[in-house]
Amino acid sequence: MAALYTILVLFLAVFVAGFILLVMGAINFTFSNSEIPPGVCQPVKLRIIHVILICTAVVGKILEKLGICSQLSYVRHMQGVRNVGADQKLFIKDLWFEKVPVRIYQPKAPSASQRRGVLFFHGGGWVFGSLDTYEKLCRSLARESESVVVSVGYRLAPEHKYPAAYEDCLNATIHFLRNAEHYGVDPARVSVCGDSAGGNLAAAVSQTLAGRSDLPRLRAQILIYPGLQALDFNLPSYQQNRGVPLLFRERAAFFALQYLNGDASNLDDVLEGSHIPIDIKLNYRKWVSPDNIPEKFKARGYKPHVLLDCTTEVFEAVKGFCEPTLCPLLAEDAVIQQLPESFILTCEYDVLRDDGLLYKKRLEDNGVRVTWYHLEDGFHGILNIFNSDWLSFSSGK
Repeated sequence: MAALYTILVLFLAVFVAGFILLVMGAINFTFSNSEIPPGVCQPVKLRIIHVILICTAVVGKILEKLGICSQLSYVRHMQGVRNVGADQKLFIKDLWFEKVPVRIYQPKAPSASQRRGVLFFHGGGWVFGSLDTYEKLCRSLARESESVVVSVGYRLAPEHKYPAAYEDCLNATIHFLRNAEHYGVDPARVSVCGDSAGGNLAAAVSQTLAGRSDLPRLRAQILIYPGLQALDFNLPSYQQNRGVPLLFRERAAFFALQYLNGDASNLDDVLEGSHIPIDIKLNYRKWVSPDNIPEKFKARGYKPHVLLDCTTEVFEAVKGFCEPTLCPLLAEDAVIQQLPESFILTCEYDVLRDDGLLYKKRLEDNGVRVTWYHLEDGFHGILNIFNSDWLSFSSGK
């Protein structure tokens, strides 16, 4: 018995020591590989969140090595763990729109008229995120705006590559537009909304539906720090915020490749800008260029990047990055001109900031009304943790 007790104590000691080393390693990683500029709101809290994310990833890798589960499935599971209970102000129900899982949030209070509708596409780099992950945010959107919110559980990469996520969001939106009145929604007051990768999907869906005469016109597109192009990962915001949590420059390119084809072998080429032929880059330079970024956003040490050519082999692997349904910033003016009123949120300390700024300019140049809000002390991901109790940020709220 004493021997068994000794073994248990030793096992516990090893486990605790291992966990401490894990946490210390994560803390060391965040300090050596990340940079939190002085202007970021609540920097200590942001570091804590980053440490938690790194620890989760490391534990997932350990479990994968032990053959228990994949790192990807573990991280997804941990991010999706939520216990929020019933909501006194909302009817919440899981449904299927065509073959796409959705969760619908309907205010319980009676309404004298048909309500507004919001299709919400979650973020997570097309790889992470779920209906559960965004439960609190969607509840808040439905309650505060007194709208019917439909959260779309689109298929994730790399298991389901482009255009799976886009097609799911498009099909769910079309279904809702055709059946909006069944849910007490005015078909003329339906908007699409998304953050990060979800903002990308919202923009792509808006463009696809812009010319459809057989469906009600979307009321608006709401793009929250959206990722809208994969041609240039050396724009000012990518250089300035390359190591700012919660989205590093390298991870942004990695996620884009995971969504495109599930293959990150060309990551270095994408980061260097040697994945798209120069003639194609020059063709899109009128839309994707540091020249279109206001000078005040280049103040933090931006250095112009030299144009590099690429091999045919690399371009063949990533040429999908030139498709507007994957990179909405590349859509033709004729499509942009038909888009609905738009809201764009950007954060100063976010690698995707300039994607939003470039799209804002494109929309305005084509006569689309744009409301732009810029969080001077914001960082990528600040919104989807706005309601996470003590880990929330005032700017996100």
